[in-house]
Amino acid sequence: MSSPEENLRKLGITLPAVPVPLGSYVPCVRTGSLLFLSGMLPLREGKLTRTGKLGESVSLGDAQEDARQAVINALSVVTAQIGSLYRVRRCVKLNGYIASSPDFTEQPQVLNAASDLLFHVFGEKGRHARVAVGVPVLPLNSPIEIDFIFEIADQPAVF
Repeated sequence: MSSPEENLRKLGITLPAVPVPLGSYVPCVRTGSLLFLSGMLPLREGKLTRTGKLGESVSLGDAQEDARQAVINALSVVTAQIGSLYRVRRCVKLNGYIASSPDFTEQPQVLNAASDLLFHVFGEKGRHARVAVGVPVLPLNSPIEIDFIFEIADQPAVF
């Protein structure tokens, strides 16, 4: 299997600069072999890709694009923290929060885009546990926010 960095190149993805925290927190915290990431919004160059709620002004396809962008931002945080995606043993879990109208029930389909991208980058090491929750509003009126837990190795993993 190819390395995560090679897989990103094949997908045409270049990791952006680490998103600047929007409050009094840090982008991630490492404890032992676990890396806990703060919630990632679908920011590009410091701006949300769009605002609104699923079931109102944001389509399923747009929200899936936002979920992929949140993963890309998360991978930039991981790379900045540990130096290389080679050190990721696995994605352990992600929690996805989807700003939704009361009748929108396709939150899992939104997060499938994030899960699928993690699999394409890491292979089986990208498979994870997950929660998909509909919420009434998110910071900056973002349609999606995802937090992540990664297990990391002291030495690069073998791909």
